[in-house]
Amino acid sequence: MRKNYFTLVTALLLAVLIAAMLAGCGSAGSNDIKIGLLNELTGGNATLGTSSANGAKLAIKEANARGGVLGRQLQAVIADNKSEPSESANAMTKLATQDQAVAVTGVFASSNAIAASSVAEAVKVPFLAVGATNPKVTVDETSGAVKQYTFRVCFIDPFQGTVGANFVLNTLQLTKAAILVDNSSDYSKGLAAFFKEAFAKGGGRILAEEAYLQKDQDFKTVLTKVKALEPEIIYVPGYYEEVGKIVRQARELGITAPIVGGDGWDSPKLLEVATAPALNNTYFTNHYSVEDTSPASQAFVDAYKKEYGQTPDALAVLGYDAANVLIDAIKRANSVEPEKIRDALADTKDYPAITGLTTLNASHDAVKSAVIIEMKDGRQMFKASVKP
Repeated sequence: MRKNYFTLVTALLLAVLIAAMLAGCGSAGSNDIKIGLLNELTGGNATLGTSSANGAKLAIKEANARGGVLGRQLQAVIADNKSEPSESANAMTKLATQDQAVAVTGVFASSNAIAASSVAEAVKVPFLAVGATNPKVTVDETSGAVKQYTFRVCFIDPFQGTVGANFVLNTLQLTKAAILVDNSSDYSKGLAAFFKEAFAKGGGRILAEEAYLQKDQDFKTVLTKVKALEPEIIYVPGYYEEVGKIVRQARELGITAPIVGGDGWDSPKLLEVATAPALNNTYFTNHYSVEDTSPASQAFVDAYKKEYGQTPDALAVLGYDAANVLIDAIKRANSVEPEKIRDALADTKDYPAITGLTTLNASHDAVKSAVIIEMKDGRQMFKASVKP
């Protein structure tokens, strides 16, 4: 009897120990809803990807503080695509299959988003891109069909390129342009094409279109060729690292013409690479202005500063908006089934995002306004807002 008693006590203690271990695992998130955050955390676009991830993490933290979603907490599962398309596809595969994320958000660069979307479509997991603006992200290039599981919270390049061209023609009142294109980037090539089309349609003339590649360091040869043509404006739809070098070297060569670009400019590192004096008389299209004084924007800025000790850039805002749009879709779906989340995303209408009311159209693209930013003495200054 005594032996049986000790055996029973031992069994009970073991059961309690196992239960405690399981409870510990539960507190770590065994019942959590997993949201994949796929971003450029290292590589050439690391500052933008990190900002996007930070914005998304803040949105998830705030949602959990409000009680979570569907009675459960959210868990951010983070993956780095290393600013490379192949790594983007690998990371999406891991998030969707191994990590079992019910949906994925993130990705700034269009080339990376296109690679990620191909996986998302194959495994049927909703993917909400943050800053990828090339049309091929949500629409299949070969068939022309809208991708069923891929969405984005940003405007697209046909709109952004047109906004940039019209700004040059109507506000700056300049008609002779040169374009510098990053031939290794779908984003840069697409945005350049749409700018060129809108600029010509509005009566502008393209004097030259020169190419470079990501990670190039010396742009003075191509800039010397451009300078000889005496363009009134240079359009550079690239990412901050190369853009910063191009702007600085252009000014060193005595090129004083305005330099205009797209949302790929928006990084604190642009100022570091180009320097404040060189950036005077430059402009870029963007999703958001740090001068937005609306209560919602200010509340976000305050929360972001408290969380990360720095002012958010546009990608931080888009990352925050994307996570909140996704959270809202899960709530409306009342389910974590990928198909139902996909359907809820497709029905998103007038969501009150920080970057403006957001509706996802039939092509799964966000319909929203753009802003023009002017760089002045090292600061981003709001220049204009343009509705779609």
